Amino acid sequence: MKNSQNDKSTIIKVVFIIVMVLCVLGYVSSPVALVGGFLFSYFLGHPFLALNSKAVNWLLKIAVVGLGFGMNLVETVNAGKEGFILTIFSIAATLILGYFIGKLLKMDRKGSHLISSGTAICGGSAIAAVAPVINASEKDISISLGVIFLLNSIALIVFPPLGHLLGLSQHEFGLWCAIAIHDTSSVVGAAYTFGEEALKVATTVKLARALWIIPLSILSVFLFKGKGKSVKIPYFIFLFILAIIMNSYLAIPEILTNGITSISKSLLVLTLFLIGAGLSVDKIKTAGFKPMILGVSLWVFISVAAIFAILAF
Repeated sequence: MKNSQNDKSTIIKVVFIIVMVLCVLGYVSSPVALVGGFLFSYFLGHPFLALNSKAVNWLLKIAVVGLGFGMNLVETVNAGKEGFILTIFSIAATLILGYFIGKLLKMDRKGSHLISSGTAICGGSAIAAVAPVINASEKDISISLGVIFLLNSIALIVFPPLGHLLGLSQHEFGLWCAIAIHDTSSVVGAAYTFGEEALKVATTVKLARALWIIPLSILSVFLFKGKGKSVKIPYFIFLFILAIIMNSYLAIPEILTNGITSISKSLLVLTLFLIGAGLSVDKIKTAGFKPMILGVSLWVFISVAAIFAILAF
């Protein structure tokens, strides 16, 4: 009996690794990778669950830095400028609205602040940065991550078809993704599905937006009076900027930069598969009723407001 269980476990591990290889080799699209990861984990279990979170964290950072070798500094700065005002407005409006909806739902203030922070800036990364400075409980962190993670997964699937339905250009869709989708991984995944220019715009604006983690964390210290707490800075963003500068001003062979960006996109698909594999039914249930209402309300608000602003201006 024990040998039979060991054999089954080994087979699941082998199949899981094979699927990962297929993702890297380009045989799996980003939406299929995400859904496929969830289905694999649901029916067969995740054979490497303990390593999943770290793998997603590092693969995403490597992939994003690699994408910088496919971008030009002037184009990147222009994209960042365009999204700057929209970024400030959306962050401020989301945090304020989140505070009042949280009070209306009679939610714990720290829990509502985490969900608002994750929606306003960059999902799980913002929650991870803000949680320690406000002394959030493990339960609040788990629930807020569950809400954000679920909405991220939905966004990755529904945004590209909505973009086509609304007749958005590559540039408009990239900007919309960067503002309206929480985590960098889902932003890049959705934009990658839509097109090359959308990917460049979305990555640039999203990472510029992610830098707002720093002032948000400092603001959170004052709001919740958490003295002596350190602020986590997403340093990989500076490596992304360095990669763009190197690609713009150094005579790097095109075959090398194309190779790096191609590998980065493959790693991104693998990351999305692992994200899906890490999403369990238990995590969805843990999210709860009130936190989910808050998360969905803020997400709908920022998505609708952003698309109106993009199309109007």
